[in-house]
Amino acid sequence: MAEQLRFRFQNAWLPQGWRRDVVVAVDGSGDIAEIRPEDTTTDAVAISGAAVPGMPNVHSHAFQRAMAGLAERRASSNDSFWTWRETMYELARNMTPEALNAIAAQLYVEMLKAGYTTVCEFHYVHNQADGRPFAERDIMSQALIDAAMATGIGMTLLPTLYLTSDFGSVPPTPRQRQFITSADEFLARLDRLRSGLQASKQIDLGMAFHSLRAVPPHDLRAVLDGLAKRQRGVIHIHVAEQEREVAASLEHFGQRPVEWLLANAAVDERWCLVHATHVTAAEIEAIARCGAVVALCPTTEANLGDGMFPLGSYLHAGGAIAIGSDSHISISAREELRWIEYQARLVQRERNIYAD
Repeated sequence: MAEQLRFRFQNAWLPQGWRRDVVVAVDGSGDIAEIRPEDTTTDAVAISGAAVPGMPNVHSHAFQRAMAGLAERRASSNDSFWTWRETMYELARNMTPEALNAIAAQLYVEMLKAGYTTVCEFHYVHNQADGRPFAERDIMSQALIDAAMATGIGMTLLPTLYLTSDFGSVPPTPRQRQFITSADEFLARLDRLRSGLQASKQIDLGMAFHSLRAVPPHDLRAVLDGLAKRQRGVIHIHVAEQEREVAASLEHFGQRPVEWLLANAAVDERWCLVHATHVTAAEIEAIARCGAVVALCPTTEANLGDGMFPLGSYLHAGGAIAIGSDSHISISAREELRWIEYQARLVQRERNIYAD
């Protein structure tokens, strides 16, 4: 067994709070083997400054790092998420396994340097540009797995179900053909990937529904029923990201997206609701009660003009949040947290809103 490396930090944040003279032992695989506070032994390399735990990046579309800045020109008199999406579709059309692997590997190195030590990869670019499956059906997922293994970041891979272009089972557009897979093939993909990852400590497997507009109710239920018979993992979903999405959900279901989801799926602590920007007070209370996590992606939400999640009310209700860099317009955990605070300061015209 390889000899451990030992580092002593002047200060470190542990579950009990700040502690002094903390020795961290790292094994040959780069994993933390032991943490000893108030240890002044001299056999450890002294590191000045403070150590804090690595941060999970809970929402990533790795391929979108390659378009950072490309959509920063006004495309129309009403530029929005929906016009940005066309640029994203064009990027996806040119995505190959080799390109995805290279982009993801560079991105994951950037994440590690920024303090993210694990990533949840919300992955929906499954097919070739014309919609045909690759000869190796899971090659795009494998490109992401290989990138994570090469860089050393921990990953929860989230293969994503994407079937329709809007509520009411509207067929996918030609640009969305790359993302489409049937519910049965999706479950088969999860089985194949899980089998290949059984021995990995670095890579975990969950799954995602792209959104309620992209997954009709009968397919969502079919996949949840299929998951109940398999090894259970985390479930992520984009929800209530756009006001247009909320209006369409009300028109089609007679309910708002979060309202419908909570009424029709057993949402619990395994679920991560991504964005949830446009929610009511009742929905905030319901999310907090069920134990789901809300993934906030402040730099992307600001970049797309999505809106602001009502964080104060949610925290008051006992809700939990996590942070994602999403489209990767920025790779900085500190900047994501700063945006949360500064948005609140601008709205409330106060300081230190979430300082505790």
